[in-house]
Amino acid sequence: MSAPATPISHVSDTARWVAMYRAMESDRPDALFHDRWARQLAGPQGEAILRHLPKARRTSWPMIVRTQVMDELILRAIREDGVDTVLNLAAGLDTRPYRLPLPKSLRWIEADFDDVLNYKKGVLAQEQPNCALELAPVDLTDAAARTQLFARLAASSRHTFVIAEGLLVYLQSDQVARLAADLAAQPSFQFWLIDLSSPELLKRLNKVWGKSMEQTPLIFGPAEGTEFFEPHGWREKEFRSMFMEALRLKRTMRFAWLYVFLGRLAPEERRAQLRRMSGIVLLERR
Repeated sequence: MSAPATPISHVSDTARWVAMYRAMESDRPDALFHDRWARQLAGPQGEAILRHLPKARRTSWPMIVRTQVMDELILRAIREDGVDTVLNLAAGLDTRPYRLPLPKSLRWIEADFDDVLNYKKGVLAQEQPNCALELAPVDLTDAAARTQLFARLAASSRHTFVIAEGLLVYLQSDQVARLAADLAAQPSFQFWLIDLSSPELLKRLNKVWGKSMEQTPLIFGPAEGTEFFEPHGWREKEFRSMFMEALRLKRTMRFAWLYVFLGRLAPEERRAQLRRMSGIVLLERR
């Protein structure tokens, strides 16, 4: 039997891939953030993914930008919006409870598969989170299990900030719609932070990574953008263009200057499309 094209066989494996990007950024002298646990969490499988996935190292910049921008938005919401609870859906190998300057009183819940949470718990066993961290084993595609979890958390919080980083792109549209409605059903769930891609971008990514990610294809990229969420209880509060944020943070793709130049020559409608090709979105309850 031949070896797989890439060590990604389940969506949870992508957490090791993203952890490797955090490790790469942390090694830089001008690092935007420091995650001293990222390389250990990624492990040999994370290294293997970077070796085998086509153009993996060259496409690190959006993951780095996404991490940094989400860090900024999370900290701002805690500081300015009275957030007392953070619910991180499909938390994977995220280490924000350990590396961000969070209030001790903040309640942070990580929801993911039991084996993912147990693995991370083992690696970080000797570390102390900066907030009140809780682990919530759950299969988020199990509607009954997730609604039970949401109801339990909502009953004991006033202002909950939900994160879904790198999750929605692997779901079908109807799954995203049901998840959105389940979150909106909880009055204390006031903000929802996501990343969102356009159909055009997904087509490009699947062309590059399609064969290597047959078990975890990139699916969700609604043509209507953030308007997709409005019938399900959410509206756009803030959109951060991935490309524009990359320019701000100086973590751009190769030949970014050429894209900037060509963009200036494009009609305004096309420039708007390009700005919204990929982004970090803060949603609020309608």
